Amino acid sequence: MTAQKPAANAARPVRRTPVSAKSEQRVQDILRVAREVFSERGYENATTTDIAQRLGISEATVFTYFHSKRELCVRVIEDWYDEIIAAMEGGLPKDKPMAEQFAFIVRTHLRLFLIQGTGMCALVLSERPGSGGKSAELADTVVAYQRRYTAPLMDLLARGQASGDIRKDLPLRLLRPLVFGPMEHILWEAVATQKPADLDATAKALTEVLWQAIAAPGKELEQLRTFRQTVSSALAT
Repeated sequence: MTAQKPAANAARPVRRTPVSAKSEQRVQDILRVAREVFSERGYENATTTDIAQRLGISEATVFTYFHSKRELCVRVIEDWYDEIIAAMEGGLPKDKPMAEQFAFIVRTHLRLFLIQGTGMCALVLSERPGSGGKSAELADTVVAYQRRYTAPLMDLLARGQASGDIRKDLPLRLLRPLVFGPMEHILWEAVATQKPADLDATAKALTEVLWQAIAAPGKELEQLRTFRQTVSSALAT
Protein backbone atom coordinates (compact mmCIF):
# COMPACT_ATOMS: atom_id res chain seq x y z
CA MET A 1 0.00 0.00 0.00
CA THR A 2 1.44 3.33 -1.02
CA ALA A 3 1.66 5.97 1.68
CA GLN A 4 -1.01 8.61 1.22
CA LYS A 5 -0.54 12.26 1.90
CA PRO A 6 -3.33 14.11 3.69
CA ALA A 7 -6.06 15.21 1.32
CA ALA A 8 -6.28 18.90 0.62
CA ASN A 9 -8.83 20.65 2.79
CA ALA A 10 -10.12 24.01 1.65
CA ALA A 11 -10.82 25.05 5.24
CA ARG A 12 -7.31 24.24 6.43
CA PRO A 13 -4.93 27.20 6.68
CA VAL A 14 -1.97 27.10 4.34
CA ARG A 15 1.39 26.97 6.10
CA ARG A 16 3.16 30.30 5.85
CA THR A 17 6.87 30.27 5.19
CA PRO A 18 8.88 32.44 7.62
CA VAL A 19 10.79 35.18 5.80
CA SER A 20 13.95 34.96 7.90
CA ALA A 21 15.99 32.57 10.02
CA LYS A 22 14.87 34.48 13.11
CA SER A 23 11.23 34.02 12.17
CA GLU A 24 11.79 30.33 11.49
CA GLN A 25 13.35 29.92 14.94
CA ARG A 26 10.39 31.75 16.49
CA VAL A 27 7.98 29.37 14.75
CA GLN A 28 9.92 26.34 15.98
CA ASP A 29 9.96 27.71 19.53
CA ILE A 30 6.21 28.30 19.45
CA LEU A 31 5.59 24.80 18.10
CA ARG A 32 7.84 23.22 20.73
CA VAL A 33 6.11 24.93 23.64
CA ALA A 34 2.67 24.48 22.08
CA ARG A 35 3.28 20.73 21.94
CA GLU A 36 4.09 20.79 25.65
CA VAL A 37 0.94 22.75 26.52
CA PHE A 38 -1.43 20.74 24.31
CA SER A 39 0.11 17.51 25.66
CA GLU A 40 -0.39 18.60 29.26
CA ARG A 41 -3.83 20.20 28.99
CA GLY A 42 -5.53 18.90 25.86
CA TYR A 43 -6.99 21.11 23.16
CA GLU A 44 -9.92 22.60 25.07
CA ASN A 45 -7.95 23.62 28.17
CA ALA A 46 -4.80 24.82 26.42
CA THR A 47 -4.50 28.56 25.77
CA THR A 48 -2.31 30.65 23.52
CA THR A 49 -1.81 32.95 26.50
CA ASP A 50 -0.07 30.16 28.40
CA ILE A 51 2.05 29.30 25.37
CA ALA A 52 3.14 32.92 25.01
CA GLN A 53 3.90 33.29 28.72
CA ARG A 54 6.10 30.19 28.76
CA LEU A 55 8.09 31.66 25.87
CA GLY A 56 8.24 35.13 27.38
CA ILE A 57 6.53 36.72 24.38
CA SER A 58 3.18 38.40 23.79
CA GLU A 59 0.12 36.49 22.65
CA ALA A 60 0.03 38.82 19.65
CA THR A 61 3.40 37.41 18.57
CA VAL A 62 1.92 33.89 18.55
CA PHE A 63 -0.89 35.13 16.30
CA THR A 64 1.67 36.70 13.98
CA TYR A 65 2.58 33.18 12.88
CA PHE A 66 -0.66 31.27 13.56
CA HIS A 67 -4.12 32.75 13.03
CA SER A 68 -5.78 30.71 15.77
CA LYS A 69 -5.28 28.12 18.50
CA ARG A 70 -6.86 25.55 16.18
CA GLU A 71 -4.40 26.29 13.37
CA LEU A 72 -1.52 26.02 15.84
CA CYS A 73 -2.76 22.69 17.19
CA VAL A 74 -3.22 21.30 13.68
CA ARG A 75 0.39 22.20 12.89
CA VAL A 76 1.59 20.60 16.15
CA ILE A 77 -0.22 17.35 15.30
CA GLU A 78 1.06 17.40 11.72
CA ASP A 79 4.67 17.87 12.80
CA TRP A 80 4.38 15.14 15.43
CA TYR A 81 2.98 12.67 12.91
CA ASP A 82 5.69 13.65 10.41
CA GLU A 83 8.30 12.61 13.00
CA ILE A 84 6.54 9.28 13.59
CA ILE A 85 6.20 8.58 9.87
CA ALA A 86 9.86 9.39 9.24
CA ALA A 87 10.91 7.01 12.02
CA MET A 88 8.69 4.23 10.66
CA GLU A 89 9.64 4.61 7.01
CA GLY A 90 13.31 5.42 7.54
CA GLY A 91 14.13 2.67 10.02
CA LEU A 92 12.18 -0.31 8.67
CA PRO A 93 14.77 -3.07 7.99
CA LYS A 94 13.37 -4.40 4.71
CA ASP A 95 16.44 -6.59 4.20
CA LYS A 96 15.60 -8.57 7.35
CA PRO A 97 13.14 -11.48 7.73
CA MET A 98 9.48 -10.50 7.79
CA ALA A 99 9.15 -11.32 11.49
CA GLU A 100 11.95 -8.88 12.36
CA GLN A 101 10.37 -6.15 10.26
CA PHE A 102 7.09 -6.70 12.05
CA ALA A 103 8.81 -6.56 15.44
CA PHE A 104 10.41 -3.22 14.45
CA ILE A 105 7.02 -1.71 13.61
CA VAL A 106 5.45 -2.83 16.89
CA ARG A 107 8.35 -1.66 19.05
CA THR A 108 8.79 1.66 17.22
CA HIS A 109 5.08 2.37 17.43
CA LEU A 110 5.03 1.71 21.17
CA ARG A 111 8.25 3.67 21.76
CA LEU A 112 7.09 6.78 19.92
CA PHE A 113 3.69 6.82 21.60
CA LEU A 114 4.33 5.39 25.06
CA ILE A 115 7.78 6.74 25.86
CA GLN A 116 8.11 9.91 23.80
CA GLY A 117 4.56 11.09 23.32
CA THR A 118 1.98 10.00 25.91
CA GLY A 119 0.56 13.51 26.13
CA MET A 120 0.33 13.89 22.37
CA CYS A 121 -1.16 10.42 22.19
CA ALA A 122 -3.92 11.51 24.57
CA LEU A 123 -4.53 14.62 22.45
CA VAL A 124 -4.79 12.62 19.22
CA LEU A 125 -7.04 9.95 20.73
CA SER A 126 -9.35 12.62 22.14
CA GLU A 127 -9.65 14.51 18.85
CA ARG A 128 -10.23 11.70 16.37
CA PRO A 129 -13.74 11.20 14.86
CA GLY A 130 -16.25 9.71 17.29
CA SER A 131 -14.17 10.59 20.36
CA GLY A 132 -16.20 13.64 21.32
CA GLY A 133 -13.61 16.18 20.20
CA LYS A 134 -15.11 19.52 19.18
CA SER A 135 -12.82 20.41 16.28
CA ALA A 136 -13.67 18.75 12.97
CA GLU A 137 -10.47 20.16 11.48
CA LEU A 138 -8.33 18.46 14.13
CA ALA A 139 -10.22 15.21 13.57
CA ASP A 140 -9.67 15.42 9.81
CA THR A 141 -5.96 16.01 10.38
CA VAL A 142 -5.71 12.99 12.67
CA VAL A 143 -7.49 10.72 10.18
CA ALA A 144 -5.35 11.86 7.24
CA TYR A 145 -2.09 11.35 9.09
CA GLN A 146 -3.17 8.01 10.58
CA ARG A 147 -3.54 6.72 7.02
CA ARG A 148 0.05 7.71 6.34
CA TYR A 149 1.61 6.33 9.48
CA THR A 150 -0.17 2.98 9.08
CA ALA A 151 1.09 2.68 5.49
CA PRO A 152 4.40 0.94 6.44
CA LEU A 153 2.46 -1.76 8.27
CA MET A 154 0.03 -2.20 5.38
CA ASP A 155 2.93 -2.49 2.95
CA LEU A 156 4.60 -5.09 5.18
CA LEU A 157 1.40 -7.11 5.47
CA ALA A 158 0.92 -7.05 1.69
CA ARG A 159 4.52 -8.13 1.09
CA GLY A 160 4.19 -10.81 3.74
CA GLN A 161 1.11 -12.26 2.08
CA ALA A 162 2.85 -12.24 -1.28
CA SER A 163 5.89 -14.06 0.13
CA GLY A 164 3.80 -16.56 2.08
CA ASP A 165 5.02 -15.37 5.48
CA ILE A 166 1.66 -13.90 6.49
CA ARG A 167 -1.67 -15.69 6.27
CA LYS A 168 -3.69 -15.02 3.15
CA ASP A 169 -7.10 -16.09 4.44
CA LEU A 170 -7.68 -12.69 6.05
CA PRO A 171 -7.96 -9.49 3.98
CA LEU A 172 -5.64 -6.60 4.76
CA ARG A 173 -8.54 -4.50 6.05
CA LEU A 174 -8.99 -7.05 8.87
CA LEU A 175 -5.30 -7.60 9.55
CA ARG A 176 -4.78 -3.88 10.15
CA PRO A 177 -7.14 -3.60 13.17
CA LEU A 178 -5.93 -7.00 14.38
CA VAL A 179 -2.47 -5.46 14.79
CA PHE A 180 -3.30 -1.91 15.80
CA GLY A 181 -6.24 -2.77 18.07
CA PRO A 182 -4.15 -4.26 20.90
CA MET A 183 -1.57 -1.48 20.59
CA GLU A 184 -4.27 1.17 20.86
CA HIS A 185 -5.67 -0.54 23.96
CA ILE A 186 -2.21 -0.39 25.55
CA LEU A 187 -1.96 3.31 24.66
CA TRP A 188 -5.36 4.08 26.18
CA GLU A 189 -4.34 2.30 29.39
CA ALA A 190 -1.05 4.20 29.55
CA VAL A 191 -2.84 7.51 29.04
CA ALA A 192 -5.48 6.70 31.67
CA THR A 193 -3.14 5.40 34.36
CA GLN A 194 -0.08 7.56 33.61
CA LYS A 195 2.07 4.60 34.65
CA PRO A 196 5.49 4.17 33.01
CA ALA A 197 5.52 1.25 30.59
CA ASP A 198 8.18 -1.44 30.33
CA LEU A 199 8.81 -0.88 26.64
CA ASP A 200 11.00 -3.91 25.97
CA ALA A 201 8.81 -6.39 27.80
CA THR A 202 5.58 -4.99 26.35
CA ALA A 203 6.91 -4.88 22.79
CA LYS A 204 8.34 -8.42 23.02
CA ALA A 205 5.17 -9.96 24.44
CA LEU A 206 2.88 -8.11 22.05
CA THR A 207 5.02 -8.99 19.02
CA GLU A 208 4.97 -12.68 19.89
CA VAL A 209 1.20 -12.75 20.34
CA LEU A 210 0.45 -10.76 17.19
CA TRP A 211 2.94 -12.62 15.00
CA GLN A 212 1.44 -15.96 16.01
CA ALA A 213 -1.96 -14.59 14.98
CA ILE A 214 -0.92 -13.32 11.53
CA ALA A 215 1.92 -15.67 10.52
CA ALA A 216 1.07 -18.20 7.82
CA PRO A 217 0.46 -21.70 9.29
CA GLY A 218 3.37 -24.08 8.69
CA LYS A 219 5.73 -21.35 7.47
CA GLU A 220 8.39 -22.20 10.03
CA LEU A 221 8.12 -25.92 9.21
CA GLU A 222 8.50 -25.11 5.51
CA GLN A 223 11.59 -23.02 6.24
CA LEU A 224 13.12 -25.85 8.27
CA ARG A 225 12.50 -28.29 5.43
CA THR A 226 14.10 -25.93 2.94
CA PHE A 227 17.09 -25.49 5.23
CA ARG A 228 17.45 -29.25 5.64
CA GLN A 229 17.33 -29.75 1.86
CA THR A 230 19.97 -27.04 1.39
CA VAL A 231 22.26 -28.63 3.96
CA SER A 232 21.74 -32.11 2.49
CA SER A 233 22.55 -30.87 -1.01
CA ALA A 234 25.69 -29.15 0.27
CA LEU A 235 26.89 -32.29 2.07
CA ALA A 236 26.22 -34.45 -0.98
CA THR A 237 28.52 -32.38 -3.23
